[in-house]
Amino acid sequence: MQDWRKGIGGEEIATLKQEPGKDLVLFGSGEIVSALARAGLIDDYWLFVAPVVLGSGIPLFKDVHERIQLKLVEMRNLRSGVVLLRYQGE
Repeated sequence: MQDWRKGIGGEEIATLKQEPGKDLVLFGSGEIVSALARAGLIDDYWLFVAPVVLGSGIPLFKDVHERIQLKLVEMRNLRSGVVLLRYQGE
């Protein structure tokens, strides 16, 4: 499989999603998350909120300009103080 930054496209991701086997998981890339969200290719959003205020940073959905309706399906407080918020697209 090609690296996303070197040209893998939404069509290739959509094809991978249709293949049998395990789920595809993406950790921590705002640029790729934004591209996949715009293409409607994300089924579940797992957001881990850490109890730290930085005051600045890179937005997770920087280039998403249209509203994406999400439904909260799980919320969990972890022992570390992190909160897991799991959403699914409606």
